[in-house]
Amino acid sequence: MEQRMTHTFPDVSISTERLVLRPFEDADIPAHTEMMNDEMVTAWTTAPHPYTARDAERWVRDHAPAERTEGRGIVFAVTEFLTQRLVGIVHLRNTDWRLLATEVSYVTAPWARGEGYATESVLAVAQWLFRDRRFERMELRTAAGNTASQQVAQKAGCISEGVLRNAWTVRTRPDDGTGGWTEVRTDLIVWSLLPEDLEADRMVEAGYASYTDWN
Repeated sequence: MEQRMTHTFPDVSISTERLVLRPFEDADIPAHTEMMNDEMVTAWTTAPHPYTARDAERWVRDHAPAERTEGRGIVFAVTEFLTQRLVGIVHLRNTDWRLLATEVSYVTAPWARGEGYATESVLAVAQWLFRDRRFERMELRTAAGNTASQQVAQKAGCISEGVLRNAWTVRTRPDDGTGGWTEVRTDLIVWSLLPEDLEADRMVEAGYASYTDWN
């Protein structure tokens, strides 16, 4: 029987010009709770709704650390460098250590949208993943109607590879006046990013040439 090795990502922080990506801390619980109750987060993710402080505590103290220690991936709390305010999440998951491939997902707080933070943090993680960890593929899946997430994928240089039909569920508010949410099925668009997609000239053209200060 083949002996299988346990693989985990190191416990690290990553810095860009504007952001610090680091492990979650208890101090993040209030901001994380507020962010996860945003309507766009409710619509496009599978997070509990309403998202309670207890849900945030489980995420910060249990689930996020376990993603790394159990070898599934790694979770970064994305914060502003100057204010230390929680900007969002970048999550590497479903990691295949034999193929050196992983899937990325991200959430951005409502107040931080439109600033390019999601793209900046995804590119920072991609550089670390490819250059420091020698991975060969990062995959991203976006719901067919989630144009904001698709724009992040495009700005980061991801290549659209195809569609997984009827492969996901999203939440929507029905027009019945109740104000509740209902789940509907949708397609997933599959994107990928490879090490050669982060060549220096392409990064300069995209405006992301200086993410080199790793902690």
